[in-house]
Amino acid sequence: MPDDIKKLRECMINEHSVFSFLCEENLTELSGYFNVRNVNAGEIIWEEGDPCDYVAIISSGRVEVKKKTEFEGKYVVVGIYNRGAVVGALCFLNSSPRAITAVALDDVSLMVITPENFEKLITSRPELGVRILKGMLLSVSIRLRKSYERLAKFF
Repeated sequence: MPDDIKKLRECMINEHSVFSFLCEENLTELSGYFNVRNVNAGEIIWEEGDPCDYVAIISSGRVEVKKKTEFEGKYVVVGIYNRGAVVGALCFLNSSPRAITAVALDDVSLMVITPENFEKLITSRPELGVRILKGMLLSVSIRLRKSYERLAKFF
């Protein structure tokens, strides 16, 4: 079994994964649309303001996302995400620049899909595209709910 399919299967185990709406038969088909990107611990995956050329699903490791503040060189950590989480979705559908900086806290393996490959997916297999979108929406919704809960603790 190719490594990319193994990584997709590992991601599916996470109940809040983008892939939670898929069955195993979809894996081989999806592997043609996703690429694996490995990033070493401490490396910047992308910086705030960079072009948005893919969305990623973490298949292993942890990613810290942070936002620049008004103070030069200072950031606010927005979150730390691990296996099954979507990173980079904010700019994916409208091609706006990256809104945050993402850094690999550990050695990280990412399943990435470009806007072009996503368009190919929803054109050739719309039901799989919808399932991926449902998974992205679930992941982002859970993250937003947790953000609301954290904000409420301050007041």
